[in-house]
Amino acid sequence: MSQTATIKIIYTSDIHGNAMPILYGTNEPANLGLAKYASIVKRARNENENILILDNGDLIQGTPLMTHYVKEHADKENPMVGIMNLLGIDAGVIGNHEFNFGKTVLQDAIDQSNYPWLSANLVNKQGEPYFGKPYIMKSLGNGVKIAIVGVTTHYIPNWESPGHIDGIQFRDALETLKTWVNYIREKEKPDLVIASYHGGFERDIETGQPTESLTGENQGYAMCQEIEGLDVLLTGHQHRILTGEINGVLIAQPGNNGKMYGSIDIEMKQLEKKWQVSRKEAEILSVGNIEPDPDVLNYMKEMETSTQQWLDLPTGYIDGDMMIQDPFKARVSKHPFIQFIQNVQLEASGADISVTALLNNESKGFQNVVTMRDIVSNYMYPNTLVVLELTGKDIKRALEKTAEYFDLDSNQTITVNPTYVTPKPQHYNYDMWEGLNYTIHVSKPIGSRVEDILYKGEPLQENNTYPVVMNNYRATGGGNYDMFKDKPVVKEIQKDMVELIHGYFEKYKTVKTEVHSNYTVKP
Repeated sequence: MSQTATIKIIYTSDIHGNAMPILYGTNEPANLGLAKYASIVKRARNENENILILDNGDLIQGTPLMTHYVKEHADKENPMVGIMNLLGIDAGVIGNHEFNFGKTVLQDAIDQSNYPWLSANLVNKQGEPYFGKPYIMKSLGNGVKIAIVGVTTHYIPNWESPGHIDGIQFRDALETLKTWVNYIREKEKPDLVIASYHGGFERDIETGQPTESLTGENQGYAMCQEIEGLDVLLTGHQHRILTGEINGVLIAQPGNNGKMYGSIDIEMKQLEKKWQVSRKEAEILSVGNIEPDPDVLNYMKEMETSTQQWLDLPTGYIDGDMMIQDPFKARVSKHPFIQFIQNVQLEASGADISVTALLNNESKGFQNVVTMRDIVSNYMYPNTLVVLELTGKDIKRALEKTAEYFDLDSNQTITVNPTYVTPKPQHYNYDMWEGLNYTIHVSKPIGSRVEDILYKGEPLQENNTYPVVMNNYRATGGGNYDMFKDKPVVKEIQKDMVELIHGYFEKYKTVKTEVHSNYTVKP
């Protein structure tokens, strides 16, 4: 009679610093975060003899809690790692946002972890894994041998500040995974191979049609098609909620911010002394209304209290209305909040042309009394600023790129181009410019929508150069702004935008709302 074994995998991805079940912008309770997830893990351990707990990256950045930790408490244990240690997870994978606070914060997090961090394609100059291990082996009940190999999207140098990734080589995730799966199958002879990939899918998982330009940022579909010997591919990065099979490979992706988690069940049968997968299925489940784990709440108490005190500190005042009622309208025509961000960037950099974006649709702008909570909930990324030397031609190309954000509906009304909404919202890739006057005609073909570009009242000259300030993500070409890649850097401002906004309020105390209506978006 053949033996059987049942294996449960539960995993998180793109937690983005969400430990507590609250939204820091409002302090309202929310069904998300590791405190709730911890209760689920404990229950799952009690119910399953053979269980693996994994994290797929983008763990340590994304909330005011983590911004405050890095600024004020970096000498203490990283709270996200501390919680994962409490949960006793088997492995973590390095995500792209792990680098946002620099290599020291990341290395400290890895050093504090009681579990390995996997990333086979992040290597040093000798080609050895830069952090942790490429893979681990686990032997579960009845002697089933499981390999878990981790890879990270190799597109990180297109986004990250060079100083944060110095000395790290980012090898192609697909090719690296293919090499390691072959090696593991040959050397370790596992019964089950799981890949945990901090990256997503470049094609529709059912039709195979491309869903984005094939830059290499996401390679999940190709991994399933091209790599033999892969049983399960755990993904993330895109913040999507997905399960399915591609070419016989079970795939999953559990959203973001700890609202959901992936639950995978695998049944194995032993035939002629060899274990084979007889059934595998994945589902994405909500953390829901489950009570947060008291051990995690107790562990977080001191850090959370400190974070809340910091967030409630008044830092400045607004004279006028700087609240955002409609994020779409705030992009179509200049909003006082956008004007404020442009003014901060111009003053910090000394440039006279500035580029910024409304980072997401949850940004509310500033009330009359501005606290740190308001600043970090409106500017949620730890971006620094870079001044690039751009030609007029580069600027024109960038304006045409940003003009792709708009579309016309059947009534010829301006709306958002669907590619900026699905499969992942990318509203942060629509830029607004200061220091130039320009007009976007949405009805015209993509690539020739922008007209009447003026600099100081004169037509922009294609061959002239202009210093332009923008955040470090955009300066490296992030968002497919390839025209910014490898351009001369005039200046780097090492303080992040939260610090710069705070410093602006410290200098001026009360900021009067204003708008320079320098651009027009027409049907």
